[in-house]
Amino acid sequence: MEKVWLAHYPQGVAHDINLAQYSSLTQLLDQSFKANSQSPFSVCMDRWMSYGELDQLSEALAAWFQSQGLLPGARIAIMLPNLPQFAVTMAAVLRAGYTCVNVNPLYTARELEHQLKDSGATSIVILENFAHTLADVVEHTQVKHIVLTSLGDLLGPLYGRWMTFAVRHLAKMVPAFEVPLSDGRRVTSFKNALSQGQKKPLKSVTQTLDDIAFLQYTGGTTGLSKGAVLTHRNIVAAMLQAEAWFTPAIKDIGDLRKVNSIAALPLYHIFALTLCLLAIRQGSHMTLIPNPRDFGKFIDVLKKRPFHIMPGVNTLFNALMLHPMFKTIDFSNLRLTQAGGMAASEGTAKNWHTATGSSMIEGWGMSETCAIGSNNPVTQKTFSGDIGFPLPGIDMAIKDDSGLTIAQGESGEICIRGPNVMTGYYQQPEETAKAFTADGFMRTGDIGIMEPNGRFKIVDRKKDMIIVSGFNVFPSELENVISMCPGVVECAAIGIPDAMQGEAIKVFVVRNDPLLTEQTLSTFCHDNLTGYKRPKHIEFRDELPKTNVGKILRRELRS
Repeated sequence: MEKVWLAHYPQGVAHDINLAQYSSLTQLLDQSFKANSQSPFSVCMDRWMSYGELDQLSEALAAWFQSQGLLPGARIAIMLPNLPQFAVTMAAVLRAGYTCVNVNPLYTARELEHQLKDSGATSIVILENFAHTLADVVEHTQVKHIVLTSLGDLLGPLYGRWMTFAVRHLAKMVPAFEVPLSDGRRVTSFKNALSQGQKKPLKSVTQTLDDIAFLQYTGGTTGLSKGAVLTHRNIVAAMLQAEAWFTPAIKDIGDLRKVNSIAALPLYHIFALTLCLLAIRQGSHMTLIPNPRDFGKFIDVLKKRPFHIMPGVNTLFNALMLHPMFKTIDFSNLRLTQAGGMAASEGTAKNWHTATGSSMIEGWGMSETCAIGSNNPVTQKTFSGDIGFPLPGIDMAIKDDSGLTIAQGESGEICIRGPNVMTGYYQQPEETAKAFTADGFMRTGDIGIMEPNGRFKIVDRKKDMIIVSGFNVFPSELENVISMCPGVVECAAIGIPDAMQGEAIKVFVVRNDPLLTEQTLSTFCHDNLTGYKRPKHIEFRDELPKTNVGKILRRELRS
């Protein structure tokens, strides 16, 4: 199929990427660490880490992992928030020749047990704040090596000790736990692992682009989470694709080592993870936000130094704008506001642009595609409501249930093919077979259309479609329209059983104006939506259920 979108790429964006420049993701890391050794990699709570320090610490931890007798390709779980330990651990696992299994630190015991058992992880690096969850399930898993870190381990000898003490004893954020040590299970402190590893050589490991780098588990919003197998090729491709696409936004900065990206989204999530690895490739630095829900402290950090790239989800941008101190932030250096993880709403995008002068650029992707599969041009000044063009080296198509490509302008399932797309689901051949078409496209589960110029637009997830009197209604369309009503902060639409219509539309709304009533919102919907798309039920709530990344959980609203 002709890639009609290439003719509409912004000037200076390459049409393809060159994967031949790297033999593995590990080679990319090694090269960047050496080339940028004197440059800052991250800052967290005003404590800086250079690329040279990241190089030394990750090499020591990698050597320690190897000394534990782990088999080649062993899966090591990483259960950490946005702290310096995350990048050190991730790089160590890869440099030692193993596979990273990113784990949401806020998982329940049930969710953690599933992921550890499904991945076959034999080791885990975990912040002590969450060790009580691990203690409840570790005996039911294959985990034998537990590396326990505290908040202040990499925040300096004095400040770090103080932060650890404060978290443990003043804030009491470390619940009591006792890890069962039967069956040869061992617990090692993060600092001891580093100390021991510094005395051991890091053995060279032969890796290729086809080796597995990450088992990235899906969010589980549509069912039991599955491990997307992401190879070194997938990750390197995703980095190079994002770099090519973002170039027009940051090229005027010149020295990319000056670029400061805000890491508020959790690094265990594929969106933030890919941007973290892109920063490493470019030698730029990141401002780590361990707890973005503390918006007061978050804003204090944003005020301290210029920042250039700010990734986020719609709910994060909304929450920031509602804070009384938001207007005190200097956005004059912001070159790119990248929205992803969930659909961005036109209301939020307009408010953000008015407040910051920066356009919210919406993209689309999945764990299975190493984050961004398509994106709006970063040169775009207005909100489009679509997901833009496929990134360099990516094919996308709209297909029917049999895998045949549908004509432009007709709705069907968005399918994607490219070097960034996963090789399959870990140890689930049947799920993998169902995920791909005969010609190698991955089925995304998103319903959309392709416009004549090659832009793609999501209509909605198959699962979330509401059928009202035989008419298909897509929640994302309703939510985008309702978000434009004055006083609406965010909303979510679902279908509920209805004797007359089959399903009726119910909308859950969070408002910031107490004068916004059901009648006012109903009138707004009457004026902006055709009859069968108007909600029959409206419920105001203080907040909506969300994943830890900020994606609204419609299934919880249904239940």
